[in-house]
Amino acid sequence: MIAPETLWHSLDRFATQRPSKLALSDEQGSISYGELPAEIDRRAERLRAMGSRCIALALPNGRDWLLWDLAILKAGLTCVPIAPFFTRQQREHLLRSAGVDTVLGMADAAAELLDQGFACTSLGWQRAPISVGIPAGTAKITFTSGTTGTPKGVCLSAEAMLQVADSLRDACSAVDPQQHLILLPLAVLLDNLGAITALLNGASISVPTDSGLQGAQVNPTRLLTVLNQSQPHSLILVPQLLQGLLQAADAGAPLPRSLRFIAVGGGRVAPALLERAAKLGLPVFEGYGLSECASVVCLNRPGHNRPGTVGQPLPHVQIRVADDGEIMVRGARALGYLGEPPLTVDEWPTGDIGKLEDGYLSILGRKKNQFITAYGRNVNPEWVEAEIAAHPAIAQVLVYGEALPVNVALIVPRSPAFRVTDIEDAIAEANSRLPDYARIGPWLTAREPFTPDNGLLTSNGRLRREQIIEHYRAALLGLLTEDIAL
Repeated sequence: MIAPETLWHSLDRFATQRPSKLALSDEQGSISYGELPAEIDRRAERLRAMGSRCIALALPNGRDWLLWDLAILKAGLTCVPIAPFFTRQQREHLLRSAGVDTVLGMADAAAELLDQGFACTSLGWQRAPISVGIPAGTAKITFTSGTTGTPKGVCLSAEAMLQVADSLRDACSAVDPQQHLILLPLAVLLDNLGAITALLNGASISVPTDSGLQGAQVNPTRLLTVLNQSQPHSLILVPQLLQGLLQAADAGAPLPRSLRFIAVGGGRVAPALLERAAKLGLPVFEGYGLSECASVVCLNRPGHNRPGTVGQPLPHVQIRVADDGEIMVRGARALGYLGEPPLTVDEWPTGDIGKLEDGYLSILGRKKNQFITAYGRNVNPEWVEAEIAAHPAIAQVLVYGEALPVNVALIVPRSPAFRVTDIEDAIAEANSRLPDYARIGPWLTAREPFTPDNGLLTSNGRLRREQIIEHYRAALLGLLTEDIAL
């Protein structure tokens, strides 16, 4: 395990060796490596003086977010990031269940905080400390919202997070990225760990407040503007952002020539999407992880890249695939879930189905989402959906085939002015890459995009499958030529 002192020793060394090099910058200003240790210490001391124990971080992306995050870690306190896409109900659940006593940010939610007993202070919003039984050693509680509306708190130690960051630093060492760009919300663990990785490497981090990602939508023009202004060596994308980047490039927008390492994770990436990126000369490397394992578990990397897989396990973990296909991880895990007994298992069941070949892991889908066709074949819908969504005409897609003789699809086109032939081409291309039991037969277009507002998408962008199928049951039934119930 890697102790937090490793990070502080590294920052002190960089402060001496490269004092004038920019460490963090945003639209409002910057801070150098020479200034960084003292600034972290000043903020950490302020938190201690105010008696804070559990701090919710609800600031917008920017260097201030990272400085407070580092200060909370330095002070040995617990950080609870609040994702910008959380609803008021989810925020209230987070603050209550984690026993948060200090909130940094949320200036526009005074009534919400006053209702929960917070008072405005010189530091932020504070209330008396609340004991809720957080596992000992918890440095961060990352809340994930899956298929339910109530986020679940995953308790992580500083050692576990730094172990992942150090493995990531090693994974990209061959290209030595010295300019890192943050595009995702820092409240999302993936890019939060990406920032720590960059600091361990002594890189400069740019954190724009507007990266082109707004909720579940991507503004390709803004995304390309940020990239070309920053000229980064490394960045982290989710598949949605990669799709937006390729869409802008296909339209003739210039791509920065500085890029050396683009990590893509957070969802399955279709091989066709990776092929499009490779043709444009983009150094895209797919990875895989989960909050319960402190983020990244596997990653492709220069010299060890097999497109279509999520790469090899990072040095600190071991992977195996159980008899039922579930991926099991050993060597990195959470301390426990908030409000539940501490975890004692040595091996973590991920809930994902996969396969290992020559040490490379492929993700086939979620165990609970797998359906069985009328011919008895198991199909993971995420696999098929990723193939279809690789086409630029497709924004969202749901595939279903439980007990059916043919799989059906519900399509959300990327443009309201879509052509039927575009959708047909997308499905035909996907079907050409799929085995017969996974191919799509009849399809229809959704009446509206899947969003959190209409209850068909989680706040972190995952399909609410049961709700979508129920919502479109009659229309999907109408696609079938036989009288078969969904």
